[in-house]
Amino acid sequence: MKRLHITLLAAGLCLVVGTTARGQMGMDLFKKPAIADIFKPVVGNGAVYETERDQKKSTMEMTVVGQETVEGKDAFWLEIGHTDPRSGTMAYGKMLITKDDFQFHRMVFQQPGQPPMEMPMNPNARHKSQMSEEMEKWHKVGTETITVPAGTFVCDHWAKDDGKDEVWASSKISPMSLVKETSPTNSMVLVKVITDAKDHITGTPTKFDPEAMKRQMMEQMQKQKQQ
Repeated sequence: MKRLHITLLAAGLCLVVGTTARGQMGMDLFKKPAIADIFKPVVGNGAVYETERDQKKSTMEMTVVGQETVEGKDAFWLEIGHTDPRSGTMAYGKMLITKDDFQFHRMVFQQPGQPPMEMPMNPNARHKSQMSEEMEKWHKVGTETITVPAGTFVCDHWAKDDGKDEVWASSKISPMSLVKETSPTNSMVLVKVITDAKDHITGTPTKFDPEAMKRQMMEQMQKQKQQ
């Protein structure tokens, strides 16, 4: 479960909020303007990235696959798919996020060949404070035109105060504006823009069951060994 948890959140968020923010969810992430204003959801739109972590490459998709209303606010289903470098299979998860405050309200994930599960959302004050502090560590260093496999984009260039993490963001890219990210151990580059995104999670989600999740992962590991 830990690997999938990191995949879903790190892929969509950590690359724009830094290492400390990785693995956190369900918080009021974006109180600070500027770099916080990166969530640009358009239903049906998305992006494909080549990611590299600790010298291992994989593919990641981020798309917007639906829209709902939560407490009178517009909320969007952000779906993230990530390729397992060992098996080559894609696992998917999606989060229901309100646009104005970037609050997480629901999270559903699905392993290949398994029914979907819904993860409980439990925000707390300490995590909110950590996220707020993380936002303060970023500053804009200029506007640059960069070329990536998906094309050429005019981007806002952001850097973290420690000088180790950088992000290039364009409002033309949905859902997270991300064109390129670099850090000492990770990188992420836009390779394709999606305009016809479909929901990959099928079936009615059941409530998250840790034991069932363990069984699913064991079954998946057995299948990988047999291949």
